[in-house]
Amino acid sequence: MLGSGDSSFKMPVLGRGQDRLVTFFAAIAIVTVLYLGRDVFVPIAVAILLAFVLAPVIMVLRRIRIPRTVAVVAVVLVTFLGLMALGGMIALQVTDLVAELPQYRMNMRDKIKSLKDAAGGSGTFERTMDLVQDLSREIDGPQAGQGLAAGAADGRPVLVEVHQPPPGTLGTLSAVMGPLLHPLATIGIVFIFVLFILLQREDLRNRFVRLAGAHDLQRTTAALDDAGSRLSRFFLAQVALNASFGAVIGLGLWAIGVPSPFLWGLAAAVLRFVPYIGAAIAAALPIGLALAVDPGWTMVLSTAALFLVVEPLVGHVIEPLLYGRSTGLSPVAVIAAATFWTWLWGPVGLLLSTPLTLCLVVLGRHVESLEFLDVALGDQPPLSASELLYQRLLAGDPLEAAAAAEEHLKQKSFADYADGVALPALRLAQRDAARGVLDEARQTRLKETLAELLDDLPDEAGETPADEPGAASPHVLIVAARSALDEAASLLFAHRLRQSGTRCETRPRVGLGRPIADEVSLLVLSYLSPATPAHRRYTIRRLKRDAPGRRVIVADWGMEEGKTERFEGEDAVVTSVAAAVEAVEAPLAPVASSVVAPLRAGAA
Repeated sequence: MLGSGDSSFKMPVLGRGQDRLVTFFAAIAIVTVLYLGRDVFVPIAVAILLAFVLAPVIMVLRRIRIPRTVAVVAVVLVTFLGLMALGGMIALQVTDLVAELPQYRMNMRDKIKSLKDAAGGSGTFERTMDLVQDLSREIDGPQAGQGLAAGAADGRPVLVEVHQPPPGTLGTLSAVMGPLLHPLATIGIVFIFVLFILLQREDLRNRFVRLAGAHDLQRTTAALDDAGSRLSRFFLAQVALNASFGAVIGLGLWAIGVPSPFLWGLAAAVLRFVPYIGAAIAAALPIGLALAVDPGWTMVLSTAALFLVVEPLVGHVIEPLLYGRSTGLSPVAVIAAATFWTWLWGPVGLLLSTPLTLCLVVLGRHVESLEFLDVALGDQPPLSASELLYQRLLAGDPLEAAAAAEEHLKQKSFADYADGVALPALRLAQRDAARGVLDEARQTRLKETLAELLDDLPDEAGETPADEPGAASPHVLIVAARSALDEAASLLFAHRLRQSGTRCETRPRVGLGRPIADEVSLLVLSYLSPATPAHRRYTIRRLKRDAPGRRVIVADWGMEEGKTERFEGEDAVVTSVAAAVEAVEAPLAPVASSVVAPLRAGAA
């Protein structure tokens, strides 16, 4: 009770399942708000993206000592007037095109007739066209006057049609201005938002910093500044590239003779912002017009060839050189984002889908609380190379693991792969085994999958094959200290030794008491599991007793370099495959200090 002495109140702690449920309902609430409030959020989203495009221009004006307010107002005003002039020119182009369309009707009829003749006259094409014409007559119904004559002839009720009187001047003006009021109002709202976003850029950034991560102001501020500059450069480059694409298409269509080339060039520039299907739609419109305009097929083929040459050149050559080979989004994310934003905001959402999703991915890469956006939508690998290898080994899939390893080996050596990918993956397995979530059966399966992976890998170029060992090559016996994971590490090291022509064999822990052949000149004790001092001393004594006079190297794969200890009877302690190879290949010379741990004082 309040006031009874225990005035403390603790909020209940949500479990993981409850937390996910809250997140799910929060996501549904956000999507619902975005959908219901699209008339408000669409102008804000367009304004934010337009602000990213205009920000670099304003920064250039600021560098030449133009005040911020003057620079912002001038840039926004010029952009607004430019877009309005562009809209007027588009309206004139559309008007001229609509006025010219009736004269192209004969060309379309001739082309349809030629297609019918090519299809065989009475074939499938002709039957399809007849069916379409019959359906059209049924849908249109009787012409004006036909119903009246038919009704008067047989005494049925007469069909009466009511026509509205022609609108006056005010009615015509209202009919013309009505559809334009909403787009004009939206454009006005967009530019008002752009003006205030650019004027209050730093203030808005600081407020976002406070919301996103005020506990680390330096890191969050630097991340947002970097994200803002990267997005601005990307959007500006995309606008410039698509505008150039539209200009080239427009000039090409003008040279070919397609009517209204300016209109189709502008349409190509705008539609190219739409991923995947934008360029196809931009090509289909002028190709369809060329089909109607030209009595022959030259204009149609020339228009199609123009798009087939320019679009791949821009998309696969110029675009990668300008801002990299990727937008930072995964291909699936691009398609999913286009579908989602189109459903949410219609055609405007389709145009904004890639920029909006890219904004979310950039924020996810810099703001820790939004990292899930980068994982879900970005093109960065969701798993590291070692995590992917461990996952494939757990799944018993050596094929995908081998394919990833071959890609790695195209640029780096096997020793780099072993130390940078394979051993970290085995350390992840050992960590799970220590937690009790990886039983012995799964450890054995993991070891067998790794063995299949190593068998599938090609020999590295420039190294001596395993069947042609050098004359002075030592014969190495690698003994797994304890578990199947120790055996897996032994297989990895043995593969590297065989690549360099060193004769070696592996032996599991259960075979430790078996006789050791006389030709074995070097023993390697492989530890991935924790190597306790007592176990190491006991195992070293047994090896020294079974193979007196042989050198013994302890490979402590689970330890970091510099944190190992060397006990009595151990000639070297190594923690990486590269260091182990160095120790093995110089058996008679002093081993480098970087691979030998100092002897532990007082070790028995």
